[in-house]
Order: sequence, then C-alpha cells, then structure tokens
Amino acid sequence: MVPSPNTHVGFNPFYRRDVLSILDFKKEELEYLFQEAENILRDPTKYRDVLRGKILATAFFEPSTRTRLSFQSAILRLGGSYLDLGELEKSSIAKGENIADTIRMLDSYADIIVIRHKLEGAAKFAAEIAENPVINAGDGRKHHPTQAMLDMFTVRRLKNRIDGLTYGVLGDLKYGRAAASFILALSIFSPKKIYLISPGLLRAREDVTSILRERGISFEEVENPSEVIGELDVLYVTRIQRERFPDPSEYEKVKGSYIVDLKLLRNAKEDLIVLHPLPRVDEIALEVDGTRYAKYFEQARLGVPLRMALLKLVLEG
Repeated sequence: MVPSPNTHVGFNPFYRRDVLSILDFKKEELEYLFQEAENILRDPTKYRDVLRGKILATAFFEPSTRTRLSFQSAILRLGGSYLDLGELEKSSIAKGENIADTIRMLDSYADIIVIRHKLEGAAKFAAEIAENPVINAGDGRKHHPTQAMLDMFTVRRLKNRIDGLTYGVLGDLKYGRAAASFILALSIFSPKKIYLISPGLLRAREDVTSILRERGISFEEVENPSEVIGELDVLYVTRIQRERFPDPSEYEKVKGSYIVDLKLLRNAKEDLIVLHPLPRVDEIALEVDGTRYAKYFEQARLGVPLRMALLKLVLEG
C-alpha cells in the first residue's frame, strides 16, 4: 500500500496509512497519536476488543525483542491476533523465495504487516506490493519510525512537553537507525538545542543533519559528553552497533567510546532523564539503573500502549 499523508477517515489521520518514516508525519498527527496512547493508559479495558478479528503479521528479517514482542502484545491486548514469520531458516525464504512473494503471502493472510529488514527501503518496497498497511519496524541505518514515536511519547509523558528542551544524542549517530529517527523526530518539534555527541568516525550523516539545517533546528556536534551534560534535559544513549559496521576494524576503533555512569551524571540537572532504545551493552553502567535519571525501562514499557494506539488508529477507522 502506497503511503498517503492525506489518507484519513474523519479526524483520524492514520487510517489505512503506511508507517515508513517519521518524516511522513506532522506534529499535529503525532500529538493525535500520543493522546490516543494516553487514553489507553488511562483505561486499557475500554480497548480490549476494538480490533477483534484483525490479524497482524510480523516479518522480522533481523533480530528483535522489544519491537516485535510489543507489537504482538499490542494486537493481543486490542482483541486481535498475530502471525509471526518466525526464524528465516524455517520459512520458504530458506528455499530461495524472494521478499516480494513473501510480502504477497503475508498480505493475503493478515490485515497489517510489520516488517524489519537490514536493507534501507525494504519497508517501502513492501508497502508498494501490499494492499494492506505496512509498518516499518526498522530498515537499514535511517528509519525506525515507531521507535521515534515511542521516544517522543516518553519525553512528552515524563517532561510534559517536547518543545523547548535541550537534548543530547550520544553514541553511534552514523549507523544507528534509532538515533537517526530520534533526531529526525525532534526536527518535527521545536527543541531548544540538540547536541550530537559521538566519536568523529560516528558523526551523524549529512542526510540527517541537512534536515536539521533546513528546519532551523539549533544543533552542535561534540565529542565529550561531560562538556554539555549540565545543559541537558534529555540524554538519549545508543549502543555502538558492531553488526552495522561494514569494516570490523572501524568498529574496533570506536567500541566502548562512552560509558554513562555516576561520575558523568554528577554534573547533570536533577530532572535529567536518560533514555535508551535498548538493548544496551556497556554504554550505560548498571549503577545508573537505580537512579532518578534512568527512564529507559519505563520507555520500553510504554512501547505497548504506544503501539496499541498506532494499530488501533491504522486499522479501526
């Protein structure tokens, strides 16, 4: 199904719409989604049958825990059910079936498809083939729209606003799609400033920073988080992802570049929140987990109501 920003029923701008990039959405549309998620949090029992009879297909060509399980939990809590493609070696893909035929098959079995793939553009390709809506659960290095929606919703819920805050995005800003989508999502709002904190080898790509410039977003690239930690309202931490490096020697140069620990946080604002899309390796010390700053497990928990809201709006009409 080809995405259309103008596709909607009544006041619902999400109905039958593909979710491929966070940049496809306006601020007002995201606020609409966040309000629906808040409604679900207030009274989840009200929503337990709204998608009865609807089937979600999850097709993950890369590993996933939180995104895959939260989508499956979301559809079940809405009264629907799901089909999971499962391990690739147990599917017809292992026999040589191409992705187009796999998508056609899933499209005939389910009402909506959630796909993750290592190649950028795979979700868009799936959407062009499928008649039913397609949700991008991560493709390539740039897009992970539902993670960005979750991240914005978490900030909004914990800080009561998204606009006017100072953000730090730390870690792999070159290959990490969660970090890229978070930065792009901020460009839809009005942050006070964004600090892009990374080693020189992992700076945010030009296709990401050019959007910040085009939209007049104040940002600065820095390498030392201790220089800016005292200014931050939100610190978004990402792991350095070995699996995305085309050259293993490049990974060896930057692995373990940063550790967010109590020493770094002693100069932070009292109400700083630390987020992480997870999984983490060693970039956030375990000692941080018990502090007032640690909000990454709350962030993961909110993935279910946020994705419940998204599925409800896309499918219910």
